[in-house]
Amino acid sequence: MASVAKVRSRRGGSAVPMDDTDRRLLNLLQGSFPLERRPFLSVAGRAEVPEDEVLERTRRLLADRIIRQVTPIFDTRVLGYRSMLVAARVDPEHPWRAAKIVNSHPGVSHNYLRNHDFNMWFTIAVEPGSGLGLDGTLEVLERLTGADSIRKLPTLRLFKIRMDLEMEGDTDALSSPTVAVEPDEPEAIELSELDLAVIRTLQGDMPVQPEPFAPAAAQLGLSQERLLEHLESMRQRRALRRVAAILFHRRAGFSANGMGVWGVPEERVAELGPKMAAFRGISHCYQRPTYEDWPYSVFTMAHGRSKDECDAILDSIAESTGIADRRTLYSSTEFKKTRLLYFTDEHRRWEAEHS
Repeated sequence: MASVAKVRSRRGGSAVPMDDTDRRLLNLLQGSFPLERRPFLSVAGRAEVPEDEVLERTRRLLADRIIRQVTPIFDTRVLGYRSMLVAARVDPEHPWRAAKIVNSHPGVSHNYLRNHDFNMWFTIAVEPGSGLGLDGTLEVLERLTGADSIRKLPTLRLFKIRMDLEMEGDTDALSSPTVAVEPDEPEAIELSELDLAVIRTLQGDMPVQPEPFAPAAAQLGLSQERLLEHLESMRQRRALRRVAAILFHRRAGFSANGMGVWGVPEERVAELGPKMAAFRGISHCYQRPTYEDWPYSVFTMAHGRSKDECDAILDSIAESTGIADRRTLYSSTEFKKTRLLYFTDEHRRWEAEHS
């Protein structure tokens, strides 16, 4: 087993005290933020507190770095981007050198050091029309980082992608399944000029104010009603998944994430993938390719308030499915975690510099 670099401290990374109303509000902001003129008013009604209090608490949670941002979440695949998870074997004594190079690519949204010989794990996306393409981009990164080897782990089948931290539930709640959902495989769509303008204008932080869509509508020269109608159209066409609060996991109390990888026989992946995805403590669940030195076909990302809680979630999956062939890879360092920004000039600049 390769040695693992010492974990660097995260300034302000520890959990922050919250009351029950904060936790209820965070659950609602993650999953029930509507496409309405006054969405915080709707959230206030469900939380049974005044709108002013919801706004004040949301601003405080942002200031305390519990909420990372309130933002639209677009579907990378539907927008025509190609993406994949990559495992790389880099110098374990100096992983930050390689991480700096990988992080320079604007399509890298997540990059972690994990406890495995393949020690750097990152997600990368390239935009439609990329000159290098995904394979060419990875060839450049492999050369620049001096990685001994990389493993390309594209999504073969998607069972779940929904990062809502359960703020009110305990370990039993996180370790319990909900209703299994069949795999979702949306196709890329043709985007209009208005689609592109809306994406470029709205992506990033939304303002916390009674009418948060108003600034974007004004910038686009649209009424709020027209913008909201178009966002609903994008949602129906699956380009927009939802608008939601994205949390800082550790500040919200979820200090551990464990990537549970499972040796599921090929003939059982379609049966067991949805069942694994249904557990509340699982945010992502995919089928990915196997290799001679990597026999794990299903990936489940567990989030918990401790390593023990992540283990409990994954143990419950093992008990429910009868699959015992599992490894759990924990992250020891977060090199990068950000929302992907779409249709910017950064991709073309990076490719022009490195192609």
